[in-house]
Amino acid sequence: MRADNGDVNRAIRAAGLDETVSGLPNGSASLLGRVYEDGEELSGGQWQKIALARAAVSRAHFKILDEPTAALDPMAEKEVYEQYGELSRGSATLLISHRLASCVDADRIYVLDGGRIEEAGSHAELMEMRGKYYEMFESQRGGGTCET
Repeated sequence: MRADNGDVNRAIRAAGLDETVSGLPNGSASLLGRVYEDGEELSGGQWQKIALARAAVSRAHFKILDEPTAALDPMAEKEVYEQYGELSRGSATLLISHRLASCVDADRIYVLDGGRIEEAGSHAELMEMRGKYYEMFESQRGGGTCET
């Protein structure tokens, strides 16, 4: 089953692609990428937003996103994740990320080390444990030194 135009337009707005799409010669019907003779090329951040918008309107019950916002600035990343959460209700998403701020709202976080699950829990639970997740999160936040 394909997404309808309403879903596509909501995903475009949610991903912050309004300006990008309106600037394309054929709007949301434009061909993207240099693989097409008349394809429009996008920036790395725009491609990531396109991928997130596509994932958001996908009817799949389970989605895997691997570093989906690596090319976005932190403010754009926050907005995209908030909107993605709204658009993808009713499905599960496995998010793989080294940017731990993107994991704060996840229902469950798994910290891997050497291919094994080192810690698991919500953000609050893992912060309370003061283990590896806490240490990494504080390091990325710029919170100074961490006690372990």
